[in-house]
Amino acid sequence: MSAVPRISEAEWEVMKTLWTRSPLAAQDVIEELASRMHWNHRTIRTLLSRLVKKGALNYSREGRAYLYRPKVTENECVKAISESFLDRVFGGALQPMLSHFVSQKKLSKKEIAALKRILDEP
Repeated sequence: MSAVPRISEAEWEVMKTLWTRSPLAAQDVIEELASRMHWNHRTIRTLLSRLVKKGALNYSREGRAYLYRPKVTENECVKAISESFLDRVFGGALQPMLSHFVSQKKLSKKEIAALKRILDEP
């Protein structure tokens, strides 16, 4: 898929469910999200439909059940949303973003060491 669709926060919850386990019948998605998010079944069906229209999900019919599968990976969506955030908030500049988050959050020694390893990679 060439362009990763923009998904809302609620749609992200649906996608997380399907990234974890798929294919899933609509009823299974509804049961999981209704119990975890306390959403109405109509809301979840609407979210599934929107995600199909956006190209984030596809489905197949097996008997009376509709089985849903992600068309985009979690990594693709994380990359797209990260790049969008970086562009909108920090003008695409990585250093100011990193400086901001590092100055706003107390990092453990383990986290600092992990960041140093990443920065030292060629």
